[in-house]
Amino acid sequence: MEQTIVFNKELISRYNLFGPRYTSYPTATQFDENFGIKEYHEVVTDSNEILLPKPLSLYFHLPFCNTVCFYCACNKVITANRNRAAPYLKDLHKEISLQGPLFDRDRVVKQLHWGGGTPTFISHDQMSDLMRHIRDNFALLDDDTGEYSIEIDPREIKPETVSLLRNLGFNRMSIGIQDFDISVQKAVNREQSYEQTRQVFDEARKRNFHSINVDLIYGLPKQTVRTFCNTINKIIEMSPDRIAIYNYAHMPRLFKTQRQINEEDLPEPGEKLEILGESIKSLTDAGYIYIGMDHFAKPDDELAVAQRKGNLYRNFQGYSTNADCDVIGFGVTAISKISNSYSQNIRTIDDYKERLEGNNIPVYRGYKLNHDDELRRKVITQLICHFQLDFDEIEDLFRIEFKDYFSSEIKLLADMEKDELLKIEENRIIVLPAGRFLIRNICSTFDKYYDKKSNKNTYSKMI
Repeated sequence: MEQTIVFNKELISRYNLFGPRYTSYPTATQFDENFGIKEYHEVVTDSNEILLPKPLSLYFHLPFCNTVCFYCACNKVITANRNRAAPYLKDLHKEISLQGPLFDRDRVVKQLHWGGGTPTFISHDQMSDLMRHIRDNFALLDDDTGEYSIEIDPREIKPETVSLLRNLGFNRMSIGIQDFDISVQKAVNREQSYEQTRQVFDEARKRNFHSINVDLIYGLPKQTVRTFCNTINKIIEMSPDRIAIYNYAHMPRLFKTQRQINEEDLPEPGEKLEILGESIKSLTDAGYIYIGMDHFAKPDDELAVAQRKGNLYRNFQGYSTNADCDVIGFGVTAISKISNSYSQNIRTIDDYKERLEGNNIPVYRGYKLNHDDELRRKVITQLICHFQLDFDEIEDLFRIEFKDYFSSEIKLLADMEKDELLKIEENRIIVLPAGRFLIRNICSTFDKYYDKKSNKNTYSKMI
């Protein structure tokens, strides 16, 4: 696939609206409480009965953190008391016991992920007990071919923890960094040295983790082009397999912890774009492939290979090579994608406990896709993963005439074509190099539920 990228600041500034990240379509804003436990059981039953049932992807939300990072917008519990995790883990075990029997045992778990919060907040014994209970209820792979990953805060981990995680079956690691500059770290209440981060990184390499991802954030307080370039250079020297550079979305009305950030310390929009532009240049010059959105990978990484082969996918954990999986989310706020439905667990730990004490799956809202939703999801997924869309493929799958069905959307794309973000050919759309950073804008054209005039309080800026 053509990897040329054009970073046009004028175009990016003009198109930098508020909009979805498209980790799902429809997005979670369309979920409602008409989809509950009954509907969840129905879609699970249907997913077991298809001719070739899909393998599974399991996500576990562990919301505990020892300290708060001011930029964080995750569902989390801030506490220095490690004992607070025990009751939650007991409930999580209960949910696993309720969910396991619903799925046929021959549906192997190709993908597993522990996220947070900080998954390594819990003790070694608790980690071992949790993974053992997962294995008792689901068909985990024992040959190290699954994509089993965990999010890591280097401040919360010791060398022996890395060894334990590898022995438990984890073979991928995502390391939270955000920025190595000490003034930025102090401004967001996350002081984390290069040395302690490198120690975890090197230990993971020593233990033969298949893939290491690092997470960075641009647009944080006190950041400058110079300081963030220094961070990028250190990351390149570490040579992770994947790199995610997320846009900091300052939304203090929605996320209370962000109110502790001094807005005067945030970089101006122009400098923020320059930070992103210089970061992209440094990474692509170093040989990383721009996968899309915020993600980069080495050319031989599975994400880059999947993109070249045309089977890359996007879900609630970001880009994925496992498009064929049904996703089951465990824990508070976790989201599942089963067959043609989405469902989300209850939001608070107390409500989560109450549901499980009644032996109920803790789903409280969701959404079942209709034919139009599935069609649009396919279109958006193809664009956001592969930067092109083949009309014939969509027509064969959904029995439509593409240009008739999407006549109004194609008209809307005309202005983007004039700006050389994309090219509309007879039988396909090709996203051009200048449009790759604006792929969310292009995808939003096909989003039936998106209204760019009323999304300021719902979504972050697209860049």
